[in-house]
Amino acid sequence: MNRPDGRQPDQLRPVSFLPNFAPHATGSVLVACGDTRVICGATIEESVPRWMKDQKVSGGWITAEYSMLPYSTLQRKGRDISKGKLDGRSVEIQRLIGRSLRAAVDLDVLGARTLWIDCDVLQADGGTRTASITGACVAAALACQKLVDSKLIARNPVTKFVAAVSVGVVDGVPLLDLNYIEDKDAAVDMNLVMTDGGDFVEVQGSGEESTFSQAQLGAMLDLGRSGIAQLLEAQQQALRAAAAALVRASGGGTPVLS
Repeated sequence: MNRPDGRQPDQLRPVSFLPNFAPHATGSVLVACGDTRVICGATIEESVPRWMKDQKVSGGWITAEYSMLPYSTLQRKGRDISKGKLDGRSVEIQRLIGRSLRAAVDLDVLGARTLWIDCDVLQADGGTRTASITGACVAAALACQKLVDSKLIARNPVTKFVAAVSVGVVDGVPLLDLNYIEDKDAAVDMNLVMTDGGDFVEVQGSGEESTFSQAQLGAMLDLGRSGIAQLLEAQQQALRAAAAALVRASGGGTPVLS
């Protein structure tokens, strides 16, 4: 099968991370997956939601917000605030991002703090939710490391890394990391979120006026596992580069992401 961008069925789009993209966030990254671009910012607030206080729940909390900028798509997308409410898709995605990050962070180690994750899509070409999760994990690790460096907590509460990727079936062929053209024509669309330990956080999949076989499901899961392994390695490379840049900027020391 000839993919629009010439990739093989099991090939990711080019992936890159630009750490510390938003200087006022505690941790941030600009993640690019092909032509999809998302700014992921992590901000730490020294308080927890009221429901945690009322129910005397210990530890911290992670919550996420997701939005697509009006110029991120081919046709202008109106801002949710202009409609007076979030659309259902945005609500679903930001809840997914929150769940994914809470699977990666030890909330007791975080302490009585809220880690806010903000994902803003600059350019959408498929896979915005998966790029948001993958980038948000890097932003969260950078933010939490600042708590460690400031001696506010003893260790980084990010105990595992999570990444996400889309898979699908187009013209009968299972494909990894669908772009927009492939996604809109897919007979089956699935998003996978996994940890660096190989465990699933979430599997979202459905046929689009179609069905899929167990063999196709297995093929998609195998593609997803392979792609997520590559994304997890790219995350670590980005964090190592960020740590090295910090060393150069400080003129010494060896900060290491715990």
